[in-house]
Amino acid sequence: MPYLTDRLQDEALQQSTRETDGPAVFPSRFRFDPLAVSAQLRDGLQGQEEALSVVSDELMRIKADIGEPGRPLAVFLLAGPTGVGKTETVRLLAKALHGQTDAFCRVDMGTLTQDHYTAAITGAPPGYAGSRESHTLIDETHIRGNFSTPGVVLFDELEKAGPEVLRSLLGVLDYGQLRLTSGQKVLDFRNSLVFMTTNLGSRELTRCLERSQRWYWLGRGSIQKRQLRYTVHRALQNGLDPEFLNRIDHTLVYYPLATKNQPAIVERLLRNLNQRLARKRVAVSLSDRLCEQLVSEGFDPRYGARSMKRHFRKMVETPVARHLLTENFQVSDSGEKAGVVVYALHCDWREGRVFVSALDVERPLRQITQVQG
Repeated sequence: MPYLTDRLQDEALQQSTRETDGPAVFPSRFRFDPLAVSAQLRDGLQGQEEALSVVSDELMRIKADIGEPGRPLAVFLLAGPTGVGKTETVRLLAKALHGQTDAFCRVDMGTLTQDHYTAAITGAPPGYAGSRESHTLIDETHIRGNFSTPGVVLFDELEKAGPEVLRSLLGVLDYGQLRLTSGQKVLDFRNSLVFMTTNLGSRELTRCLERSQRWYWLGRGSIQKRQLRYTVHRALQNGLDPEFLNRIDHTLVYYPLATKNQPAIVERLLRNLNQRLARKRVAVSLSDRLCEQLVSEGFDPRYGARSMKRHFRKMVETPVARHLLTENFQVSDSGEKAGVVVYALHCDWREGRVFVSALDVERPLRQITQVQG
């Protein structure tokens, strides 16, 4: 793989490590910290501990660099209903490895519903327009990564693609290479983490949960989880070819979110909002009453975290935006100090609606976000 500069940098890093007096470290070309990456995944995703544990174990194996050289670093199939964190897992992993949530190659399989759309991945065959240019939806930069950091690729909503489109990926999953039909170019996935998502089994999951939803939503669903896994695996076997499933390293089932996961989701949405507002030196806090109302109205097991996100936008972001645009908004000179909030807002739920009020204080952002009514 063409990473001469990265190889030289890695050799220099290992040489400097050997020259120090610290304890010996097992040599690895990868520079990411598996424990730190796993911590970021768990901090950003709620209710999917089983799936994240498998990803964390695989990161340890990849860090040790003991995998087979002639295939992708790992191949994951993330299965489960909508809004439970499948795509978010890949976004968080890309941010942990590369510093940006969009630093991965995403192929929307929903746009490749017909078999002749295989050319969008493998390129136009010889004799057809564009065959010499070797155009493809695959972003070679993102799948390749670099010598010290793996690339990340996501084939999203797998079940919506045509059968021939899926068969074109068999070589990727098995040998880590995709030769374009022109024969002039080979895409290399051997330094990639390959993720695929699917909603196969979602309807069966909904029917299964309707029969035993009290146990699951109240957090006493260990028996039900085994039934959910069986339901999803059966749907995958009915919807995908055996030779395709046999090339997948890990099939991870993402369970519908329970009521106990909702407060943590609200907290994360608030943290993300305050990060966006920090550049304007504004911070928002929520009362306990409003948090309870958000959980009550926003939790819908059919739509997962996306339902809560829509209600958070309606009940928090819109009132805050209206307050900022209609009230007298002034930034004092003390706001020039880094990390200091000069305009703190508090949102409360009273009389059936949201009230936004300004707090007459100046304090660091990390303190403002902890204010509760």
